[in-house]
Amino acid sequence: MPGILKVPEIRNKILFTIFILLVFRLLAHVPVPGVDLASLRSYLASSSLFSIFNIFSGGGFQNFSIITLGLTPYINASIILQLFTAVIPQLEELSKEGESGRAKINQYTKLLTVPLAIIQSYGMYFLLKSQGVVSNLDPLSLLVLVFSFVGGSLLLVWIGDLVTEQGIGNGVSLLIFAGIVSRLPASVYQFISTLQASDLADLILFVVLSLLVVLGIVYVNEGIRKIPVEYGRTGRSGAYSSSYLPLKVNQAGVIPIIFAVSVVLVPSIVGPPLLALPYGFLNTIGNFLVTYFSPQAVVYNIFYFMLVFAFTYFYTTFQFDPSKIADDLKKRGGFIPGIRPGKETERYLKNVTTRITLFGGVFLGLVAVMPFIVSSFVPIGNSVGGIGGTGLLIVVSVVLETLRQLDSLNVTRSYDSFLN
Repeated sequence: MPGILKVPEIRNKILFTIFILLVFRLLAHVPVPGVDLASLRSYLASSSLFSIFNIFSGGGFQNFSIITLGLTPYINASIILQLFTAVIPQLEELSKEGESGRAKINQYTKLLTVPLAIIQSYGMYFLLKSQGVVSNLDPLSLLVLVFSFVGGSLLLVWIGDLVTEQGIGNGVSLLIFAGIVSRLPASVYQFISTLQASDLADLILFVVLSLLVVLGIVYVNEGIRKIPVEYGRTGRSGAYSSSYLPLKVNQAGVIPIIFAVSVVLVPSIVGPPLLALPYGFLNTIGNFLVTYFSPQAVVYNIFYFMLVFAFTYFYTTFQFDPSKIADDLKKRGGFIPGIRPGKETERYLKNVTTRITLFGGVFLGLVAVMPFIVSSFVPIGNSVGGIGGTGLLIVVSVVLETLRQLDSLNVTRSYDSFLN
């Protein structure tokens, strides 16, 4: 993409995106009152679970800023609406109405974000109070705290939409990307500071594994299955025109990982408050959740893997409709060689999508639990939670998608110039 910054339209989009990301980073340092930051950071350093939460809030949790919740309420609202879309006929009809239907569903998602943000804000306060990090607040101070968190979360949703509409790339993914990258220097410094001279062999092995994972992410993200398609006889020669239908191995992108993280953290967040309660039954549940749903536990990683795998299938089904594709091919006079148009084509596309999504889902799941797997073989892998598989996958995927959009804008601009 040579000279892409010389194109005013693309340059303005890039500069706008950079500006929004800088605003996002400034918001991560605007604190809300009522917390001892030293105690919070000490508690954060001793909890690998909340280190993950801190990464996804872009460091906002560490600073107890107005964006402490990050985009978690919006992501949870998106999960709920997509689940409802699969079971509520009215929402299913909306999803089939094209851009206008998706806009209405997005509006419902934002409305649902508000009550979820309120619940999660109070939950965050209750959790930190039970750990002695936050003092007991009076009703007015608590109201200010909750609405500061809610406002910060909604503000992130808004600026994410601004990036999607006027900038480069997907706004929500870019904000999560910026949060992960912002924590990268601190994670690398912490990682290096723990190294010993005897760790050299483990370090080399870790670097090699990381490079292999990056190559694997690029390979899977760019991998497609080409389905040959032929169209009816055209022109005087009466020859068939042929093309192909590209089906991506990973059609869901990073969405399953983002969804899975927002769900897998719930047992770990609920556990400590239940453990602190004086009731025997709830205390037992809390002890179970704290013991088995820490990032180092086998149960947690199996649950995480299964969530990623399930969300990959679910989101791919939501995004790719074999029935619609088969119907479009039939209307345009196209067919897959050896497959009859209509229901046979739909069944064939569904089978192909199921097989390639199986590989994509397994790969995403393995990348998600990579820190647990690596730490089983390489002891120093325990200290790199901040640059683990989840963060690596999101960073690489967002970079690839953003570069792809830049290339698309450049091609479109060149084509328009040629026509003019």
